[in-house]
Formats: sequence, structure tokens, C-alpha cells
Amino acid sequence: MYFTVYHHSFTPLSFANYVTHLEFGFFRKIIGARFYSKGFEAEIGPLDGVVNKIFFRSARDHDGHGTHTASTIAGSTVANASLFGIAKGTARGGAPSARLSIYKACWFDFCSDADILSAVDDAIHDGVDILSLSLGPNPPQPIYFQDAVSLGAFHAFRKGILVSASAGNSVFPRTACNVAPWILTVAASSIDREFSSNIYLGNSKVLKVKSITNIF
Repeated sequence: MYFTVYHHSFTPLSFANYVTHLEFGFFRKIIGARFYSKGFEAEIGPLDGVVNKIFFRSARDHDGHGTHTASTIAGSTVANASLFGIAKGTARGGAPSARLSIYKACWFDFCSDADILSAVDDAIHDGVDILSLSLGPNPPQPIYFQDAVSLGAFHAFRKGILVSASAGNSVFPRTACNVAPWILTVAASSIDREFSSNIYLGNSKVLKVKSITNIF
């Protein structure tokens, strides 16, 4: 999970880890990247010994989440995009001309409060314009001043930085997180479209199901 940050300036920042994603059209868009693991390792243990998964002890994306959030924010315009031929059109990020700094503060779906606050502190010091946080606590929302995201966002807000954060991915209905009044809380919505496909059974019956492929 990542902090993805907008910059209005095109001047590269002097970060120790510089990342570019040529294959996703991010050349020169990602002007800096940092990662934080000291808090995780103090609480959970060494990264190498936690789980048997491929990961990178760096700001590099290992599961697609960081790439996804970065492209949602600043992805270049792509013509004739579709999802298996559905919803054809032009795809683009919210601000294709933005420059990004990436702050990787979570590992294996766990985010240490110390790593989150360290990342936010660095982002503030680096002079970012907007903080986009793709992480948050599980509901119910903790008391603001006992929650690392709310605390970090408050300090960023006081420095004039807009903090946008996800409303969460909880399976429980009518719940949201990152709802402090100094955070712009963002959530996905549903649509009124139905994507259907057919399943062809051996007895010649055809079942209509919700899917995006006809591979059955």
C-alpha cells in the first residue's frame, strides 16, 4: 500500500530511490520514491521471515496495488481502452500532467503506525501538494487522535496540503474510515449496468450469469 503524492513542480526531488515505470507510461512522472519498514519489523519481525511471498525491500511495487493507484491519479491518456471489449473509450488518470512521489509504508496488508507517520512526515518535508492515501483502519473509525492516518493527515492539513484518503474496503455495509474533517474521504460507487455472459451446459441448457467473459 502506498502514499501517492501530487507535485505541481516538474523539478525532480533528490530521493535515494528513484523509480520510473516506462511500461505504464510513467516515464518522468514518478520523481521520487521512499519505503518504510522499521516500524513493521519492530512490531512483526524481519520482512524476510514473515511470509513466503515475493517482495522487494524497496519502493518497488510487488502486487500491483501501487501501480494501480498511481495510474488512477496520473496515468497517461490511452485511446481505445476497454475491459475485454466492454466499455470502450479513452482511459486516463485524474491528473495526467501531475508528478508523483511514492511512499511505501505497508507490507503484506499490515501498516505500522510508525511507518505511516514517518512517510507522512517525509512527504510534508518534501513539499508535496496533495497526499492520496490508499490505506486506512478497519471500521469502526478509531478516535482521531489515536489513529495514525488521522494524525498524519492533520499535520499535513496544517501545512496546507490536501489529504485525500480512501473510505475503506470493509465488507460491512454503511461503514467508512478516514472520515476526519480535515480529510477528503473518497469512495467508489456502484453503477446501474449489468455485465452478463452465458454458460453452456452439456445438456444444451444455457445459463445467464454475471461475468465479463464467455469462456465456459
